[in-house]
Amino acid sequence: MRILVTGAAGFIGSTVVDRMLADGHSVVGLDDLSSGRMENLAQAAADPRFSFEKGDITATNLADFVTRVRPEVVAHLAAQIDVRVSVADPLHDARLNVLGTINVLEAARVAGASKVIHTSSGGSIYGTPTALPVAESAPPAPESPYAAGKAAGELYLNVYRATYGLASTALALGNVFGPRQDPHGEAGVVAIFGTAMLEGRPTKIFGDGSTSRDYVYVHDVADAFARCLPAEAANGLRLNIGTSVETTVLDLHSRLARLVGVPDEPQFAPPRAGELQHISLNVDLAAREIGWRPQVDLDTGLGHTVDWIRSRLGGSAGTGA
Repeated sequence: MRILVTGAAGFIGSTVVDRMLADGHSVVGLDDLSSGRMENLAQAAADPRFSFEKGDITATNLADFVTRVRPEVVAHLAAQIDVRVSVADPLHDARLNVLGTINVLEAARVAGASKVIHTSSGGSIYGTPTALPVAESAPPAPESPYAAGKAAGELYLNVYRATYGLASTALALGNVFGPRQDPHGEAGVVAIFGTAMLEGRPTKIFGDGSTSRDYVYVHDVADAFARCLPAEAANGLRLNIGTSVETTVLDLHSRLARLVGVPDEPQFAPPRAGELQHISLNVDLAAREIGWRPQVDLDTGLGHTVDWIRSRLGGSAGTGA
């Protein structure tokens, strides 16, 4: 199968690329490199079945490019990913996450693709749920421009399926973490904490640390994308991709401090606008529809991530050397 991955140089996108290649598919990566890094695609670049194009999902000629590469499936991961950025500049967020998504859908339709797999946000689109873990039957209730943009993207998936017959699945991801996540980027508390600890720098928690998230390992997320490739797989559905487990920021900090071997002594700062207090995702629908459940538990995933950060920093970080 020929697959186009938008946002291919990001930490999730590049992991999806690697998984698709490992499964025997040919992959075209698209990324404007505003936050993604070519080094994330070093493994893919050695595979003759992979090609890369620097480009913007909002470009007026996107359909020409997609028509030229003629993918069977588009895995759409390119996005503005920070709630804080969306609060500060909602128009910028909407240009990328709403208009950009429509542009991708239109390009996929024109190019004759059979399906689009869209990256939604299980960590934000439900707002403040009345019960946890929240299931897909809960109505979207966005409380930030970012969440509103992701919910709007899902509505356009429905429009393109109903009007043009373009199959689609929305994957509502929890808080994804793992190797390649940028500690200097727009989001990713595991990478931020882990890198600071390994470099001997102070860590900062916004609020009192009681906020909780559903942390899901990036390779499990890539597995969900792989299982959704067939046009009929979960067509027309939103699937939560998480672990159904809440972990507080304080607990996450403590786990990382133990792994790195540093004191568990974060600094505290005022809470940030637009962020939810608590979320976890019911994943029973993904289990029923595509046979997916998370395989990597939090501590194992954190261990892999710390090992990766340590290797990037030269191996001696966090050891007292």
